[in-house]
Amino acid sequence: MNATDAQRCWVEIDTAALRHNAAVACANSDAELLAVIKGNGYGHGLAEVAKALDGSAAIFGVANVQEAREARRVVPHPVLILGPALPAERAPIVEQGFIASISSFVEAEEFGRAAKVRKALLNCVIDTGMGRMGIAERDAPTELKLIAALPHAEIHSISTHLPSADEDPAYTRDQLARFKAVVAQIRESVPGAYKIHALPSAGLFGFADPEFDIVRGGLMLYGVSPIAQFQDQLRPALTWKSHVVLLRELPAGSSVSYGRTWIAPRITRVATLSAGYADGYPRAVSNRGAAVLIGGKRCPVLGRVTMDLMMVDVTDACGVAVGHEAVLIGRQGDEEIPAREVAERAGTIAWEIFTGIGSRVARVYV
Repeated sequence: MNATDAQRCWVEIDTAALRHNAAVACANSDAELLAVIKGNGYGHGLAEVAKALDGSAAIFGVANVQEAREARRVVPHPVLILGPALPAERAPIVEQGFIASISSFVEAEEFGRAAKVRKALLNCVIDTGMGRMGIAERDAPTELKLIAALPHAEIHSISTHLPSADEDPAYTRDQLARFKAVVAQIRESVPGAYKIHALPSAGLFGFADPEFDIVRGGLMLYGVSPIAQFQDQLRPALTWKSHVVLLRELPAGSSVSYGRTWIAPRITRVATLSAGYADGYPRAVSNRGAAVLIGGKRCPVLGRVTMDLMMVDVTDACGVAVGHEAVLIGRQGDEEIPAREVAERAGTIAWEIFTGIGSRVARVYV
C-alpha cells in the first residue's frame, strides 16, 4: 500500500521543480532572489518550500511576523515582512531581526523606538501606483532622508510594487521609470548600502532590469508564469489528487448535486471523488466546463461541487474503479490540467487556487 492510498485528498509537491524555477529566476537576473513564501508557501507549505529553496534564495518574503517566525525556524536567511505590521508586532519584529516594510517616517520612528538591542531593519516602500501601502512618490526623497537619520533604524532596502506587470506594459514601463528617478534622487542625499527592488515574477519575465539588487520571485517559483508566453520555462511544482470513493450508474433524466443543475442526458457512469470546496477545490467551477483526470482521460465535473465530495462523468473512461486516483490539478499520462485552467473556470487567478488549498489536504513532498 502506498502512503497516499489512505489519503482522501492530497497534493504532491515536487521540490526539484521549485529549485528549477528558482534557477530560472536567477538566470533572468544577476540580482539576489527574494523567494516569496507567504500564504503557506502559496499553499505548497511554507517550511518545506523554504527548506527546498535554502540554496537558491538569498532572502525570504512573508506576509506577517507569524510567517517570519516559521521561516526562521527552518532557514537562517534574512526574512522580509512584505506587509505592514500591527503596533504590537513592532518590538518582536525588531528583536528577532526581521526586516519590516514601512510606509512613512512616523512608522519608521515607531520601529526605532522599539529597538533596544539591535537596530530596526526597514524596507521603505514607495507607492508608485499600487495604492496598497508605501510612502507617496512625491514625498519619498524627503521621508527617506529623515528615516536615514534615525539613530536606531537602518534602511535595508527601498522597494515598490507593480500592480499591472502582467497586464499593462506601457503603465509598468512608466512606473519603473518614475521609481528609478525617485531612487536616483534619494541616492543623492541618502548614502548607504541599501538594496533596491521592484520586480515580481511578471516583472522579472517582462521587465528584467540590471539596476535592481533584488528580484521577488513569487508565483513563478511554484511553476506558473503570470505571463503565459514564458510558461514553458517553468515546471509546475504541485499536483493535486483525490480518490474515487464511489461509482454509480445513473439513468437518463437523473439529477446530480444540489440545485439539480445537471440532468443526465443519457445513461451515465458517475464517479464520486473525495474532495470538495472545504478542501479548497473551488465551487465556482460548477457547471463551467471543469474536468479532472482519471486514467489519463478528462472527466467532466457534474453539477455543483459540494463541501466534501464532487461528482464527475466517467462514462467514456474505461476501467475506472473505486480507489483510483483523480488528478484535480497536474499531469496524468499525456493529459494535463494546469492551475491556470482551474482558475479560469472559477473566474479567479492561480494565486487564489493555490492559497485556497485547505489545511486538511495533506502535503506530500517528492
